[in-house]
Amino acid sequence: MSDIRSVHTHCPYCALQCGTRLTVERSGVAVSPSDFPTNRGGLCQKGWTAPALLETPERLRHPLVRGTDGELTPVSWGVALQTVATGLQRIAGESGPEATAVFGGGGLTNEKAYLLGKFARVALGTSQIDYNGRFCMSAAASAGTAAFGLDRGLPFPVTDLARAGTILLAGANPAETMPPLMQHLTRAELIVIDPRRTATAEAAALHLQPAPGTDLALALGLLHIAVTEGRYQADYVHERTTGFDTAWTRAVSWWPERAEHVTGVPVAAQRQAVRMLAESERSYVLTGRGAEQHSTGADTVGGFINLALALGLPGIEGSGYGCLTGQGNGQGGREHGQKADQLPGYRLITDPATREHVADVWGVLPGTLPGPGRSASELLAALGTEGGPRALLVFGSNPVLSAPDSAAIAERLADLDLLVVADFVPSETARMADVVLPVTQWAEEEGTLTNLEGRLLRRRRLLTPPKHARSDLHVLQGLATRLGQPAGRFPTSPREVFDELRRASAGGAADYSGISYERLDAGEALHWPCPAPTVPDTAESDTAGMVAHPGTPRLFLDGFAHPDGRARFQEVEHRGPAETTDTRFPLWATTGRLPAQYQTGAQTRRVPDLTEAAPEAFVQVHPDTAQRCGLDEGLFARISSARSSAVARVYLDSSLRTDTVFLPFHFPDGARANLLTQPARDPRSGMPEFKVSAVRLEAVPEVSA
Repeated sequence: MSDIRSVHTHCPYCALQCGTRLTVERSGVAVSPSDFPTNRGGLCQKGWTAPALLETPERLRHPLVRGTDGELTPVSWGVALQTVATGLQRIAGESGPEATAVFGGGGLTNEKAYLLGKFARVALGTSQIDYNGRFCMSAAASAGTAAFGLDRGLPFPVTDLARAGTILLAGANPAETMPPLMQHLTRAELIVIDPRRTATAEAAALHLQPAPGTDLALALGLLHIAVTEGRYQADYVHERTTGFDTAWTRAVSWWPERAEHVTGVPVAAQRQAVRMLAESERSYVLTGRGAEQHSTGADTVGGFINLALALGLPGIEGSGYGCLTGQGNGQGGREHGQKADQLPGYRLITDPATREHVADVWGVLPGTLPGPGRSASELLAALGTEGGPRALLVFGSNPVLSAPDSAAIAERLADLDLLVVADFVPSETARMADVVLPVTQWAEEEGTLTNLEGRLLRRRRLLTPPKHARSDLHVLQGLATRLGQPAGRFPTSPREVFDELRRASAGGAADYSGISYERLDAGEALHWPCPAPTVPDTAESDTAGMVAHPGTPRLFLDGFAHPDGRARFQEVEHRGPAETTDTRFPLWATTGRLPAQYQTGAQTRRVPDLTEAAPEAFVQVHPDTAQRCGLDEGLFARISSARSSAVARVYLDSSLRTDTVFLPFHFPDGARANLLTQPARDPRSGMPEFKVSAVRLEAVPEVSA
């Protein structure tokens, strides 16, 4: 199995990236938690059971090509790669390079994400690349960049939260999505904003339960109270921000009674929330997917950032604003070229200086690099249409389940001339592919990831991968050389790729140039930006005689990243969801995650203990709503939107709003929650509106279990 007996590494799931030790034992691989700062010796159920995925009998072990009979058949790697290359060359010859698209993932290592972006723009020459992180963090990234000039999920270490007096969680449920984080929140009084009475809300001192899609109205109401009741920090606003007056022109009309009318949150609870934040010595405002996954997602996050700025929190040690990144490498995955509009270092692809710098590192001419492409939802919706991509390469994602209006997306995938999926399990998207490429998984590979606090982490190999599995880096090189690229332009060594990434990111907002495997392996805690040393010094220095940069665990203490050093208030106004309830679809459906499942469940549904804990899809309904719809506990309901229908077992929950139902999105086939969700997108970030869809419920007489 392996000649390595034990390694320190990190959990393969969420962006908390809990530290773990993996050990090879007679019975298989055992996991134990490390005393790493984010998890402090704790793990959630997913982390404890992660090694079971390494031995799943459904592991992809051979390349597969779909034959003339419609079946996927094992072939050699040479045949599989040549099949892909030939198909890509044919499509490019007929329709040009833009006819091929690439879709990546927020779980890929930094090295894979970087090389994937390079592959798309250099080997394929296409602008059509984006990734599933657009479904996760894009709204917060857009709002954070607008406000602060720089986006990093948490601009401070997770451990700072342990000293907080009050924390507002807007649309975040860490008690179920990242349980080890909760140990950092035990000292604080929690204010939770969520339409559901989640496990996090149960632990809160104050739960604000707005109607789905009204989070921004609530944020405007809270800002109104902070200003009119004299709780905003006038000196901070004057000295460290701009744009307050413009933002206030929007919030001034959101008196608390109006906010209550729109959101359903009582005025007294609004005032209590502001009082708790303002009177606490250390306060934080944190947003999550519940606030972000809307067609107004960036504005909604901007509204909560405005509240934090008015209270004088960002850029102050012991207080601040942050976003709880979801995917394991959701932070690093968007920094180095997977996003349609970015190049490595978190820089815009339209910037001439950036293009020149990156092109020089890549050994190509700046003019050969394509411009910005479509965002994720736009890209998927364009597949197979006239003028849209005819081929799609998917790495580390499962859009058949993760994309909104997923029935339509499945149709788009089916219309492609060529669908290629690189994965280690047969996801729902892989089952549709023309070519499936079996790749290595977390304990079989080296690399780096960047967690939610911007800290670089080392993933270390414990196991030798199955005989016919290859790393994504080898796959990209194999395809690139068949497309006419020199092999050296696409290295297969993670360390070599990372060293190139460092050079490409140098000078960018997310500057990794001062970080190395050697420093990470020595145990240094390095948060970006961490530029390469430039100033000689006779004191402590690295081997080149330069002082090594210590990294930046806390951003904005000396100023924000805009040229004038000031944060920007954003002019935002509440708009309702892209669709409304009516007599045909009288309820709101919202989606989310379960403690025992992760993302689309492609991995966790293959772990027996997790499947036992969360075996099937369900729809959570208030008892009064269930009675009106003729539903019974434990039986099945059909949940229908204007797009499609899903069928799930009914769970009754009296803490839910009577106008709202909840579905987890981890489950496949006819239980897909994203059959219901709408493709409406936030114009600023491209974020789809996952969190609110108009639906109706109907009893289903009989369903096979």
